[in-house]
Amino acid sequence: MKFNLFAEKTPPLIGIDISSSAVKMVELGSNGRGGYKLESYSMASLPKEAIVDGNIGDLEKMVDAMKLAWKLLGSREKRAALALPASSVISKKVLMSADLREEDMEVQVEAEANQYIPFSLDEVNIDFQVIGPAPNNPEEVEVLIAAARKEKIEDRVAAAEGAGLKVTVMDVENYATEAAYSLVASQLPNSGREQTVMIIDIGASFMHVNVLHDNKSVYMREQAFGGGQLTQEIQRRFGLSVEESEIAKRKGGLPESYESEVLQPFVQQLTTEVARALQFFTSSTQYNRVDNIVLAGGCAAIPSIDVMVQERTQVHTIIANPFHGMTLNSKLKKQQADIDAPAMLIACGLAMRGLAL
Repeated sequence: MKFNLFAEKTPPLIGIDISSSAVKMVELGSNGRGGYKLESYSMASLPKEAIVDGNIGDLEKMVDAMKLAWKLLGSREKRAALALPASSVISKKVLMSADLREEDMEVQVEAEANQYIPFSLDEVNIDFQVIGPAPNNPEEVEVLIAAARKEKIEDRVAAAEGAGLKVTVMDVENYATEAAYSLVASQLPNSGREQTVMIIDIGASFMHVNVLHDNKSVYMREQAFGGGQLTQEIQRRFGLSVEESEIAKRKGGLPESYESEVLQPFVQQLTTEVARALQFFTSSTQYNRVDNIVLAGGCAAIPSIDVMVQERTQVHTIIANPFHGMTLNSKLKKQQADIDAPAMLIACGLAMRGLAL
C-alpha cells in the first residue's frame, strides 16, 4: 500500500487530527465563490492510554473515539486525511537536477533515503515533493523527502478503518499546520509576507513551534509543556475525572478559586514557555526577531491569552482562527466555532487537501 504524504488534491475529505487527548474532525466544502465553507467539525476526548508517546496504545479505545467523532460530525463522507506527528517522520531537503524525469527522481530518492534512514527500506513508506527551483542554481530543484515507518502509518489507518472510514491521504502534522496557516495569515499585517511568524500550537503534552519567514517554514521544535498540566491540576484540586476536568476547562462551571489559584499560575507558566521558545529561536538561528506570534491548540481558547503573551514577549500576538472568513453551515454557531477554531488547525489543514480552490 503506497501512501502519498504529498498527495495531489482529491475529492472532499474529512480532516482527522489525532492528538494525545482528542480526535478532531473537520469537513470543508466550497462556498461557490472560490472560498471555503465549514460544513461541520467535531471533537471526541481520548482516554490517557489511547495514545502513548505519539503512537496508538489502545486501538479499541481509539476506534471508539473515532466512531463518536464521526457521529458528532454528522457527515456522510467517509474518505479521510490523517497526519503523522513530525517526530514519527524523517524529512530532508535535497537538491536534484531540474531535468530529471519522475521515475529517475524516484530512483534517486531511494538512494538518498538509504543513506539517512536508520531502518531497512522495506519497513518504511517514502514520498517526495519538488518544492521549487534551488535558490542558487536554476539547473537544480529542491526536493523534500519524507519517510515514515509503515507500522506508524498502519496503526492510524487501522483506527480509521475500524470506524468505517477510508484513509486516502497521510500527511505530516507540521505540513497540515502550514496549510491551515494560509487561512490565518490574512489576519496578520501584510498577510504575513516578508515577516517572521511563530506558530505555537499548544497540545495536551507538547508545545509545537513552527516558524515561517515570508510564509515559508524555516524552523520547527517541540517543548514538553501542554494543556494536560491544567487538566491535571483541575482534577487534583477539585476531585474531578479527566473527562469532567476537560469539559469544565472548556465550558466553565468550576469554583471561584479556579481563576486565581489554578488558571492564573498556569497562564504565567504558559507565557514563560512561549518566551523561552522565542528566545531559543532568535538565539539559535539567523533570525534575530519575530514579528508575530500565532497561538493555536486548546489553550488558545483561554480568555485574553493573546494579550498576556503579547505583554510578556512584546511581540504582536493573535489567536489562530482557520475558520475566519469561511461561510458557515447554517447548523453551526459562529460564536462556538470561533472558540473551537484554534484547536482545529491541523484537522482544518488536512480537510483542505480535499478541495482544489
